[in-house]
Amino acid sequence: MNVLMINGSPREGGNTSIALNEMEKVFKAEGIETKTILIGTQAVRGCIACGKCHEKGTCVFDDLVNACALLFEQCDALIVASPVYYASANASLIALLDRLFYSTRFDKCMKVGAAVCVARRGGLSSTFDELNKYFTISGMPIASSQYWNSVHGRAIGEALHDEEGLQTMRTLARNMVFLMRSIALGKEKYGLPEKEKKIATNFVRSL
Repeated sequence: MNVLMINGSPREGGNTSIALNEMEKVFKAEGIETKTILIGTQAVRGCIACGKCHEKGTCVFDDLVNACALLFEQCDALIVASPVYYASANASLIALLDRLFYSTRFDKCMKVGAAVCVARRGGLSSTFDELNKYFTISGMPIASSQYWNSVHGRAIGEALHDEEGLQTMRTLARNMVFLMRSIALGKEKYGLPEKEKKIATNFVRSL
């Protein structure tokens, strides 16, 4: 089993990395493979709604998004982690996730998802909610912990002093392992849930 971790921070080795590293220790002890993608300072543009991904099967902009897509398809679980900017996730991360989830056509159902947020003080819960929406629209079960999945820290390294936050990360990782294994057993015994043909509607009505 393997977990893909997308680190939305522009700072390599920063507090978001510390949070993910705490989870990685648990995964390693449990025999779960991990792959981390660091957005860093790479330029990730937003979606332009061209619709070409429906024809190509990949995003028309061949950058980090398409590289992540290959790993996303193969993974059993996805962790998306972000520092908090104005009570929201890093804009580069949101641009990546918008294009990643929209351009990929493979079935994401029953891949485990988890959001991780890091901030000096506030805005964690709103960022947490924002990131979880990518999972819930895709049929991905969300892993929870003993508290909302967050760690506090401002200067690089301060997250190491948030003992409760780091414990929350370890608990989250253990819960993810349990979920992944349980889903694998469920697939083997029962298969995936039956899917209906999708019905698409909108709220526009002519007068």
